[in-house]
Amino acid sequence: MITLHHCLNARSFRPLWVLEEIGLPYELRVWPFPPRAHDKRYFEVNPLGTVPALLDGDTVMTESAATCQYLAARHSKGALDVGVDEPEYGAYLNCLHQGEATLTFPQTLVLRYSRFEPPERRQPQVAEDYAKWFLARLRPMGARLATREFLCADRFTAADVSVAYALMLGEFLGLDGQFPPEVLAYWRRLQQRPAHQRALAKQLQAAIDQGVSTVSPIG
Repeated sequence: MITLHHCLNARSFRPLWVLEEIGLPYELRVWPFPPRAHDKRYFEVNPLGTVPALLDGDTVMTESAATCQYLAARHSKGALDVGVDEPEYGAYLNCLHQGEATLTFPQTLVLRYSRFEPPERRQPQVAEDYAKWFLARLRPMGARLATREFLCADRFTAADVSVAYALMLGEFLGLDGQFPPEVLAYWRRLQQRPAHQRALAKQLQAAIDQGVSTVSPIG
């Protein structure tokens, strides 16, 4: 049985969504965000103190995009993965990791300096600058999505999950009104996927069942 350690609406939503797309049985353990500050027991699960932490037998994964790649390659029977012999294998890897490294990273600084720090340590200019950085990096994606439904390989893949989480976070930050039209339309399409909606419902119910607040500081 796979176990996913998760916080509401955090990066660990990526593997949660992938698990729902694949239809694998799993156990969902929800922690208050951030667990390293609110429940020190979590360091026994992941010494980094971050989510996700996915346990699959002897395998432990702690990077959200890598966890999506792992689940797609090992458990989806090619449905969410792109094979090395496919023409868009490189584009798949690029988009998959762009979702975290290029699109989510600047938003973590927006969150920190506009919401997470105490009022006297907040930096509105830093938050504004990194919001602009994130939005600027959506423009090439808009051009890519002008001629395709999904990011690569003419089908929904783990790369779409990785990028879509960055768009989800952008919406929580109120930036979706500035998404390129093609990107916004793409995000709205992905929100309608049954697995995405199940993942939202599953995290909420698990939090209720496990006595974790359903008010997320992320969104």
